[in-house]
Amino acid sequence: MYTRIYFFRFPKETSDQPIICHLVKHYDVEFNLLKADILPQREGILIIELKGKKEKVKESLAYLKTLGVKAERLATKIWRDEEKCFQCGACTGTCPVEALHLQRPEMAVIFDPEKCTGCGLCVTVCPVRAMVVSFDGSLEQVAV
Repeated sequence: MYTRIYFFRFPKETSDQPIICHLVKHYDVEFNLLKADILPQREGILIIELKGKKEKVKESLAYLKTLGVKAERLATKIWRDEEKCFQCGACTGTCPVEALHLQRPEMAVIFDPEKCTGCGLCVTVCPVRAMVVSFDGSLEQVAV
């Protein structure tokens, strides 16, 4: 099962349509809403976890693009502040996909944003708040 978390920005023309319902019915994609701010006739944002066969998730993203929905993987919105991180490794034990892992023998904490699903567990366990997540394009620390 392919799982990714996305940040969607809906144009005001599509904000009142049942787009997510269409993904389920026509692309066999499951979803989990994590955050939503959508009002009729206004631009909306949605943070959503999509689950399904990889090709079906990609097809559903292509469909959204035809409607003017901008989709971005949430993983691209998670960063590590290298100046704050002191390589304690606390985050590596909570990362379910090993996007954060220890490189041996150096014992360096490595962050691979391509593997990151954006679950936010690293944000909550980091003692110095070196992991940063943004939902609106600005860098801010958010406990997920």
